[in-house]
Amino acid sequence: MTHSIDVSPISRRDLLTRSAAGFGMLGLASVLSDERKAAAESTLSSDPLAPKAPHFAAKAKHLVFLFMNGGPSHVDTFDPKPELVKQAGKPGPGGNYMPSPFKFQQRGECGLPISEIYPYLGEHMDDLCVIRSMFTSTPNHEPGLFMMNSGTQQPTRPCMGSWLNYGLGTENQNLPGFVVLCPGKPVVGPALWSNSFLPGIYQGTHINNGQLDPKKIISHINNQHLPPTEQRRLLDLMQKMNKEHLATRGADNQLEARIGSLEMAYRMQFEAQDAFDITRETEETRKLYGPGQFADGCLIARRLVERGVRTVQLFYGSGQPWDAHGDIKEHVRDAKNSDQAIAALIRDLKSRGLFDETLILWGGEFGRTPTAQGATGRNHHATGFSMWLAGGGVKGGMAYGATDELGVKAVENRMSVHDLHATMLHLLGIDHTKLTYRYSGRDFRLTDVHGEVAHAILA
Repeated sequence: MTHSIDVSPISRRDLLTRSAAGFGMLGLASVLSDERKAAAESTLSSDPLAPKAPHFAAKAKHLVFLFMNGGPSHVDTFDPKPELVKQAGKPGPGGNYMPSPFKFQQRGECGLPISEIYPYLGEHMDDLCVIRSMFTSTPNHEPGLFMMNSGTQQPTRPCMGSWLNYGLGTENQNLPGFVVLCPGKPVVGPALWSNSFLPGIYQGTHINNGQLDPKKIISHINNQHLPPTEQRRLLDLMQKMNKEHLATRGADNQLEARIGSLEMAYRMQFEAQDAFDITRETEETRKLYGPGQFADGCLIARRLVERGVRTVQLFYGSGQPWDAHGDIKEHVRDAKNSDQAIAALIRDLKSRGLFDETLILWGGEFGRTPTAQGATGRNHHATGFSMWLAGGGVKGGMAYGATDELGVKAVENRMSVHDLHATMLHLLGIDHTKLTYRYSGRDFRLTDVHGEVAHAILA
């Protein structure tokens, strides 16, 4: 007697259903239900980037994060330590204490001190809230970069710009809600502007501000063969098929990202060339920002905010340029390349009525030691460093928190990265405990289970 054997392939889900009395499928079901719900929410919405109401009245509408990758030294920029002069050459943690080679000056009506390497920014001390009590979990670049950008040392979580995109949407549907300007990439690269498990439409759009010919930046999204009306008809048909495919396939972040990117590419044809073309600025404005790729990036940041982009993150350079292991006087170079442009950004936003609704955040992944590495360098430092905020509902002309007299540890009003993120979200109208996304059976948020809002710095 001949028996036929069914050798047709089965899916992994069918295998889980048929084997082990179906218990494998029961475990998978709860995870898939969350992911299917999230996928449905992101794809059934007519526009996932449409502006969303904040949890409460926001003080800021936009975020510009000026990221000094590599780690600037607090005792050489915004946190002077006279005691280092007295303790020069004496043993400290990881080396001998080394005073700053730079002089500090009190600037503005507030009289806050700032290093001489920032002559232009010193003119705006009354606008800055200097956080002198930052600390983070590790003094290594990769985990430090992930922590500052995504609230965790793990490389598989959404970054802050993606969270803002998800939580608030953006005002201009013809431009991405989250733009990253970086000439090349920092140590871990695109993972720093990743959407991770959030829908792909919320990922950061990277623009190389070292190559600013607008025709080349977005040349790949310009359709030279079809007029806009025909492009729209073709895209609608393709998107309909993509969404039908997604409905049968279930949660698929890559397919979601593809659907969203096609729609965004179509829209960007009509406004992106103008937004990134800084040659349309007046000569006076170009001179205000000064020369260089970071200056161009600051000018683009203003143009994007002006056009309704929610989040702009500007990396100072490729690699880790502020990583002054060999000689702390390298900070002179980096300050010179960024000082005038940052001051110009503040002034330009003010002149256009955008400063009060734009939160500017400045800093790196950590700081540098108050002790010497080698003869004149400084090593990584995580237990106390400085960052600053301006605009967007922040009190200007103040210093918040403090490190000890030698700059080793944050000792007063200590601010963790989670606290910084919670405060940033609060200024943008978001309760950080409520900005959540359900994935793999649990709710995730930028601040994890931590974070306290620093109400003392709010205007």
